[in-house]
Amino acid sequence: MSSRLGRARTKTTRLYSFIFLFGVIYGQDNSNKSLDDILLDDNIDFAFDDSIFNSPFETEQESSTNDWLDNFTIKVSQQLYSQINHHRIPITPTLSIDRKRDLEINRLGTNVRYQNVFAPGWLLQASAQLRLHWAGDYQSEVENKNFEWEFRGNELFLQRSFANQTIKLGRQTVVWGETLGNSVLDVININEFRDFSIIDIEDARLNQWLLVWDFFGDDSDFSSFINFFPEFNPNPVRGSPFFFEMPFDLTEYDREGDLIFEVGTKWKRSFKGSDVSLMAAYLYENQLSFDVPSEAFKNPKPKVNDFVLFGFSVNRALGKLLLNLDIAYSHDVLLGSFNFLSNTSMNSGSSSKANRLGTSFGFEYAVNNNQNISIGIQAQKLTNIDSTPLDNFSGNERKVFGSWLARYSNAFNNGNLTVSSTLQGDLKGESLLALMDVTYNLNDKWAISTQIISISAADNSPLFLFSEDVRLGATVSFSF
Repeated sequence: MSSRLGRARTKTTRLYSFIFLFGVIYGQDNSNKSLDDILLDDNIDFAFDDSIFNSPFETEQESSTNDWLDNFTIKVSQQLYSQINHHRIPITPTLSIDRKRDLEINRLGTNVRYQNVFAPGWLLQASAQLRLHWAGDYQSEVENKNFEWEFRGNELFLQRSFANQTIKLGRQTVVWGETLGNSVLDVININEFRDFSIIDIEDARLNQWLLVWDFFGDDSDFSSFINFFPEFNPNPVRGSPFFFEMPFDLTEYDREGDLIFEVGTKWKRSFKGSDVSLMAAYLYENQLSFDVPSEAFKNPKPKVNDFVLFGFSVNRALGKLLLNLDIAYSHDVLLGSFNFLSNTSMNSGSSSKANRLGTSFGFEYAVNNNQNISIGIQAQKLTNIDSTPLDNFSGNERKVFGSWLARYSNAFNNGNLTVSSTLQGDLKGESLLALMDVTYNLNDKWAISTQIISISAADNSPLFLFSEDVRLGATVSFSF
């Protein structure tokens, strides 16, 4: 608590973002689309122009250049987010934090994706992003600069397809869960949640270097992966809502020549209107664990923990309704790994492990071609509670803990105007986040969206520092 209060006394603008609760968050349906969803301008103009008088050589050269450029998809967006509700958060009877109205996100982003089927059966795909944090953005502010920029590569893989199988090598994502945005099985890829510009689990996933083999049979499908270089959730960026000042620094994991790897396989069988899957994997927990250092002025060393995951998933389509169920059993997970992502997730010297049984279930309902509703509930429970000391858990947490998520979207004006809303809370009813997004597509290239986010939380919730916060955001994007 002292570290949180110390941080709050310095710059409250560093706290004006969202803490992602229980490892799962959700987001807008359209304001943060993936690059796959960016629409290219494919309108055809049959009017004659000067190009019919070009020489055959010039026409062929221009066509070749356009074909090469068609492999790129680029989206440029400018985002602004502010906390607009001036209020005070009581910490103790004599101490409170003043939450002022302030701009917290002001950044220009560029997402680039390249996809090229350069030969029969061969595919090359890559994506990257560039961010410019202008003055007023917390990341630029913490560096005391007028602007701060960062670059990150995302996808980079080569795929070879055969008659009934594919092999992919490179940076990519593996998704096993069926429950939309709230699955206990989506623990393979690492995540990075920073602020309100990334509030969707799909956008927060980071790719890893994987070798993936998919086999498509007549009755069953198989999918296996090997990760020779497992990565871990990045430590919070200084200034982000996940970061709190501490008397020591959290370092990255140093492999020191250790050979660690991950491997997993999935079997899937499809029936009429239903899919059933079984999976098993040997993994490392994505969130690093730290012991409080025993000596002053010493930085704690991160610990890695391997565990075994067994999973089961099934879906069932009933007309416009799709039911989903995921079940995960994790053997030998660290007790401190259940917390939300933060650099305050310390184990206090405890290396106790537990087995965890988790389930997520829900449904997706297409009201019509324009309206969609989805609801998902995630619940987890420790199965060896009697034999494991639970120093890090209170009485309620020793039972069942989890979260619920509800989404709704409706498209108007031939899909040019989309209104969506999201609600998420925890199973104990101690926190609630409400979001509404309105996106308007001016044409196939330009789009404008605005969002409003409200958070309420009880005193014992991890979100209590953000209770009564109201954030207003706007995004202008250009795609080509």
